[in-house]
Amino acid sequence: MMKTNGAKKIFTVGTLTYTTSGVIALFCWMLWGDFAWIMKGRSVGALAAVMVKKFGISNYLYGLLIVSIPNFTNIFLIPWISYKSDRHRGRFGRRIPYLFMTTPIVTIALIGLGLSPWLGTLLKAQAIFAKFDVNTLRLCVFAFFWLLLDLGTTLSVNIFSALINDVVPKILLGRFFAMTRAVSLLAAVLFNAKLLGKAEDYGPELLIGIGILYGIGLSTLCLMVKEGEYPPPPEEETGKQNPISNTIKMVKSYWQLCFTLPYYRVLFLGMTLVGLGTLPFNTYYIFFAKSMDVSMDALGKCQATCFAVSFVLCFFLGALSDKFHPLRTSMVALAICVLVDLCGGIFCTSVNSFLVIQLIHGIAVMSFNTLFASCAARLFPQLYFAQFNSIAALLSSASTMLLVPLLGKLLDLSGQRYVLVYIIGAVIQFCGLVALFFVYRGFLRYGGDEAYQAPLPDGVASHESQTTPA
Repeated sequence: MMKTNGAKKIFTVGTLTYTTSGVIALFCWMLWGDFAWIMKGRSVGALAAVMVKKFGISNYLYGLLIVSIPNFTNIFLIPWISYKSDRHRGRFGRRIPYLFMTTPIVTIALIGLGLSPWLGTLLKAQAIFAKFDVNTLRLCVFAFFWLLLDLGTTLSVNIFSALINDVVPKILLGRFFAMTRAVSLLAAVLFNAKLLGKAEDYGPELLIGIGILYGIGLSTLCLMVKEGEYPPPPEEETGKQNPISNTIKMVKSYWQLCFTLPYYRVLFLGMTLVGLGTLPFNTYYIFFAKSMDVSMDALGKCQATCFAVSFVLCFFLGALSDKFHPLRTSMVALAICVLVDLCGGIFCTSVNSFLVIQLIHGIAVMSFNTLFASCAARLFPQLYFAQFNSIAALLSSASTMLLVPLLGKLLDLSGQRYVLVYIIGAVIQFCGLVALFFVYRGFLRYGGDEAYQAPLPDGVASHESQTTPA
């Protein structure tokens, strides 16, 4: 909410109140932490891939360790930590304590990944490990720290998103998420242009440096950003309970809150489908490009152009999202994505057509992501935001685990006809667009732009600050 007090603009969210200078300070600290977060996300996968290939890892083990296990742990850990965070009330808020707790885990894991070649060599020098190959020991050390990194990241990823929803004024969410998109694109350009080429020679040092950056960035964010006060948590059963009772209680809470109302079931379906719509192309675009004899240099320049154009558009799209609502604007962008993918499936027959369609496709998808970024924060109940958002993450991880192998099998059976990734993506995105249309009807029914209140099922306590104004 925004008010005018004399010549000053006052922004509020919950019990927090900001002047314009306060909002600027908040954005600076949040975006600084986001930069450290994004640099980890943009870099660690590529650096890890370069490193473990030197250890002689198989393709199967690489896919299992790097992709499958993280998505599997997301299914269980994200809902649990989100449930706990929504119900936590402490001196430092309900998000920052969990974010602060996981920061050392991620920092140590990143530094440990960088040290894994040295630690593997150190283990080899010990008599008990002398019979093992040094690369096997390095891979074991790497796997340990990778699993530790997965633990810390899984426990913190949804908390970071929930903190944004709790401290950023709703009227500025679209612009803030646009800035996070801009930071993400800048981090991508920085890493790919300046650091990726040094991965072969300086991979361990880069991982250690990114670990230090992450530790400093997230720690200062936790120290400088303050949360407000929250309504009392939902009434819980009193008395000490065993883990089984706690698990049953959590599952019941998730079902009652998140799945009782058809509105949220359709919203979850729509969010899952629009996320899956870009998965076919994103997973296989390198193979697609190679099958079309597209050089990696040309593909890289095409990607860089996508990032640059999307960066320029971010700020305009963020303001557009705030003015016309992210649900409405993202539906228009998604319709454009469907049309572009259909054109890709029909007209992508040469190197030039591949690059042109890839450029338009990349800009369309990144524009949709910017417009859709604040949608969850505008539609989910604020008091239970992390819990609702965790369901979206759970469904995304589970569906990704299922879809990627099926896509691979389909492409194998089709004789490597990678143009199918455009057609499949268009079909999934169109289904997501239909789901969002029904969500939009529900949004209007629950108050629309002027009076939207995130609905709650009967029997769930409602507080004024629980609702998420449009």
